[in-house]
Amino acid sequence: MSGVRRARPWLGTIVDIRVDGVDTPRALRAIEAAFAEIASVHRLMSFHAEDSDLARLRLAPAGAPVRVNARTYEVLEWSLRIAAVSDGAFDPTVAAALVERGVLSVPRSIFVPAACADWRDIELLADERVRLRKPLWLDLGGIAKGYAVDRAIAVLHAHGAIHACVDAGGDLRVAGTRAERIAVRAADGGIFTALELSEGALATSTSGNAQHMQGASRHAITAGITASVAAATCMAADALTKVVLANPAAAHTALRIFGAQGRVHEPHRGWRALDLAA
Repeated sequence: MSGVRRARPWLGTIVDIRVDGVDTPRALRAIEAAFAEIASVHRLMSFHAEDSDLARLRLAPAGAPVRVNARTYEVLEWSLRIAAVSDGAFDPTVAAALVERGVLSVPRSIFVPAACADWRDIELLADERVRLRKPLWLDLGGIAKGYAVDRAIAVLHAHGAIHACVDAGGDLRVAGTRAERIAVRAADGGIFTALELSEGALATSTSGNAQHMQGASRHAITAGITASVAAATCMAADALTKVVLANPAAAHTALRIFGAQGRVHEPHRGWRALDLAA
């Protein structure tokens, strides 16, 4: 059977879904369900949407528990895990700094974020409730995009798809034992490395002038560095690219803990693999 493929604008990019090995009607139903799940994740974790879980947290007083969707709670759990093992190189509380630099627009909020707030001020309570110990704004953009890809794969599996690929512009996951050959392009556009991926995820991110920053220090990351991480889930892969960009030398521990493999491309140095044994 030939593959069925559809693409739609979601998550700030074009999301491409391909299903192989099932009849066309079944593949189309699976793809529609996967796009519906992606739409749900997008609405829940959008920084800009006024009815998202992140907006609800900005409209609650610091210290007041807010019940969020189970999907948002899961992403926050993973965010705190990765923040902890990376010593804050990945930090979902950088939104205020991104707003200050013009990367994100000013959101509606009842408070001004505290300059000293960081990931340690997010408290996850029972019953999917979240409490912010200090006033802060959350940005789950990249990790939520990876999570949406993972959820799409789970939905495709639930609809009988065994071989599938979901590509969300830098966040990609492959399901099935058939290997996909993936080209990873560096910031200069002219150099790339290729690898084969099966039953796994790959995320690639390139640092910009203001968009990427080191979570703990809030310092901008040097522009033109490309990080690519292969991991079991797209959520972990995406977040770990931010760790690699923030501090390639210190990314080894985080990569090892999550069983991931990382590569980094720097101008004038080319591609190099990060040694997990380091």
